[in-house]
Amino acid sequence: MFKGHPKGLYVAFFANMGERFGFYTMMGILVFYLTSKFGLTESNAGIIYSVFYGLIYGLALVGGIIADKTRNYKGTIYIGLITMLGGYILMTIPGFGLIFTLVALFVIAFGNGLFKGNLQAVVGQLYDDPKYSHLRDSAFSVFYMGINIGALFAPSAAAGIINWFIKSQGFIRNNDLPALIHKFQDGALADTTNLQTLANEVSGGIQVTDLGVFCTEYLSAYGTGFNYAFGAAGAMMIVSFIIYTLFKRILPDVKKAEEEKGQVVEMSKSETKQRMTALFLVFGVVIFFWMAFHQNGLTMSFFARDYTITEVGPGTYLVFNIWSLLSIVIGLLALGTLFKKGSSPQGRLISGILVVGAIAAVYYFYNNNATSNPFAPELFQHFNPTMIVLLTPVIIGLFAYLNKHKKEPSAPRKIGFGMILAAFGFVILLIGSLGLDPFDVMQADPDHARVGTGWLIGTYFTLTIAELFLSPMGISFVSKVSPPKYQGLMQGGWLGATALGNQMLWVGSYLYNRVAIWQVWAIFIILSLIAAAFIFSVMKKLEKVS
Repeated sequence: MFKGHPKGLYVAFFANMGERFGFYTMMGILVFYLTSKFGLTESNAGIIYSVFYGLIYGLALVGGIIADKTRNYKGTIYIGLITMLGGYILMTIPGFGLIFTLVALFVIAFGNGLFKGNLQAVVGQLYDDPKYSHLRDSAFSVFYMGINIGALFAPSAAAGIINWFIKSQGFIRNNDLPALIHKFQDGALADTTNLQTLANEVSGGIQVTDLGVFCTEYLSAYGTGFNYAFGAAGAMMIVSFIIYTLFKRILPDVKKAEEEKGQVVEMSKSETKQRMTALFLVFGVVIFFWMAFHQNGLTMSFFARDYTITEVGPGTYLVFNIWSLLSIVIGLLALGTLFKKGSSPQGRLISGILVVGAIAAVYYFYNNNATSNPFAPELFQHFNPTMIVLLTPVIIGLFAYLNKHKKEPSAPRKIGFGMILAAFGFVILLIGSLGLDPFDVMQADPDHARVGTGWLIGTYFTLTIAELFLSPMGISFVSKVSPPKYQGLMQGGWLGATALGNQMLWVGSYLYNRVAIWQVWAIFIILSLIAAAFIFSVMKKLEKVS
């Protein structure tokens, strides 16, 4: 996939892994941390989650303005990395209150604003060179896959650290307990029968005689486990910082190039206006995509916790265990290379060995899995990055085939198809949610109706395809259409549109316990279809500038 691309793509590919690792760590566990440690309702946790994700993308406008004004994109990225690392260090410190956590989240968001949009702008600058310009769309697909490799490990690493720490304190993790404990501590739990039963279970079957002491100790262990998981995200930021520091010289330096040429590339006012109009039309569409898509860390996480089975058989557990999942990913990628046209005999031999090794590893893991295997709800978060890694070569191949036959759709048209696919993804979850009664956290009934994991996995699969049609193509479109003087600002605009979508994530969490769960998904189906209809209505205007 890297064939023919400039070396700078490698630097961006690997430097962004730490940011993605942190992003998916936060996406997977933030709402659970807020509800369990601070006793927030799903609605209030959803507001904080929405504001945080809104700031992560919205502050990219600030980062873009700074980089455009100084023309120092690489320096702005560098400061962003350091700032994000500081935020994750703050999140690692246990024992502080909600205000401290909010400050730490803001630091992470501000650092991300300096980093993310400007790194995308620098990737685009690599392909301003006519030698590479024809590879722009595929480059952003490769870049997008790379940044999700780090994300593949984040949920499993977070869950493993949390479970390990809770166990080290003499307890077993139970995700129903924190809400019950907060109700008990607030004096709002009249019947403590379920609390007593669960307390005995997570204490290894030992009879808990003092519920008050147990609740304090269990919440402390539970919350500190999450702090340690945030520390893992900080460690990955250090890796990204080192990679970027060592190899940033390979990336283009716009300021230096302009000083050598003695001028800044300008466009006429009419062309600038035309391009800016097209960009803002696209920004308007992607607001609704991210509002729906990023429910994966909010209402879809609540659905995983409250409505999805908590234990699976040995076959299904293969995709929840990170090592067996990694074996499957390696095997499938190697299988693709094995049958790829033009592969060398040596390459086919290596691929064949990897396929055989992957099959052996999967067989080993299957035989060692228990009949029933419990798993943490945040593990659903690794399906999206896993599918991005697996499906990116397929999507790139599809577009290359269509391009060869003069049938490849334009970037705006791909975005429209992505919105339709997003709607279909929520249709799957809607069907799986029909007939489910609202979950009553006050009762924490272990026998309430739950559905299989296939509904969420199927939704993640479809939403991932939608994302690959929309997100890397959108970033590529922005890098191609942006006037040279506003590259950072327009990448910030793309992320700003994402921010507005994230600001509306709270709609899902607000409705979560107020309407039937299938109706929550229906809202996102409708919004996605409206956005798709809009972008196709202005398609000619968008294709004219691209």
